[in-house]
Amino acid sequence: MTTAKNATEPADPPVLLRTDANGITTLILNRPQLYNALSSALLIELQAAIGAIARDESVRVVVIAGTGNAFCAGHDLKEMRAHHDRQFIKDVFQRYSHLMLSLTRLPQPVIARAHGIVAAAGCQLVAQCDLAVAASDARFATSGINVGLFCATPSVALARNVPRKRAMEMLMTGDFIDADTALSYGLVNRVVPLEELDAEVKKLAQSIIAKTPVAVAAGKKIFYEQIEAGLDRAYELASEAMVCNMMTEDAAEGIDAFMQKRKLQWKGK
Repeated sequence: MTTAKNATEPADPPVLLRTDANGITTLILNRPQLYNALSSALLIELQAAIGAIARDESVRVVVIAGTGNAFCAGHDLKEMRAHHDRQFIKDVFQRYSHLMLSLTRLPQPVIARAHGIVAAAGCQLVAQCDLAVAASDARFATSGINVGLFCATPSVALARNVPRKRAMEMLMTGDFIDADTALSYGLVNRVVPLEELDAEVKKLAQSIIAKTPVAVAAGKKIFYEQIEAGLDRAYELASEAMVCNMMTEDAAEGIDAFMQKRKLQWKGK
């Protein structure tokens, strides 16, 4: 039985924060005392936020960040041990896998703002985001193997971002790699000092926002479709995407503006 909180007691802080500014929506994992471990409640909040953003045309870019000293240390293992039954565990991993697919299917590009500890499912989250900017203090690992858990679900995203043997080394050893190594592996796009992280994320986001949302959304969709297809099918899908893109008003505007050496005026169609 649970006991109702006294009205004078402070409410628990929200596990997910959201800010919106100039087309950029930032979702902030807010469990700093637990290194932003992904509890069931946090996963539910993230899924709801992504679902709402997918329907919001005012959002052009999504940033995922974390409070405190970590981006995300992975799943909440304490919660899993406290609810150690097969169905609960299955629900957690299915929910997170669904969230990973939702990020990929989201029309808007998603940028991971990585700092501090980025481990296990947190590393998976960075790998699943479309882009990633890391602070120079960030450390990445698929560290489940150290506690007897091979990071199977993180391996899905990791192996689609870094070379196979690099991925296998991370998965089999659980060792942390630094931000520069993550950059050399292709796990992140850029590395900057921590004090410059927000500015660099904003710079990348604004570069995307300057483009037509029609081409950005269509481009993200075809990128993931073709990359999982065989070569013949990939070119078939990509050719059709180019035809559709060329027929949009924004493509006509972009080409005309380029040839006429004038300023672009996107129509969003």
